[in-house]
Amino acid sequence: MEIEVVAKALKELGHPTRLSIYKAVVRAGFQGIPVGSLQEKLAIPGSTLSHHIASLVSAGLLIQRREGRTLYCVAEYEQLDSVIGFLKDECCMDEKCIDPK
Repeated sequence: MEIEVVAKALKELGHPTRLSIYKAVVRAGFQGIPVGSLQEKLAIPGSTLSHHIASLVSAGLLIQRREGRTLYCVAEYEQLDSVIGFLKDECCMDEKCIDPK
């Protein structure tokens, strides 16, 4: 994963409101959560919520799905896994190995 993609994802998650939104969407699971439910749950004005959702979508962290008149937010779990993996992939690689003998 490219560092610019990870940096954008982390930047968007660095805002408390967006992090709260993302956490609620991830918690909802693979079926997602209706935007109206997010608005009620987090007590965020609709225009503000739309702005923050758009930022998360542009970072590849969320997708939106329409079912009839209801718009759902769904987490892109592969993107989440990629960001976490990027942070963990090189963990302790520069650490000197000590022979246990």
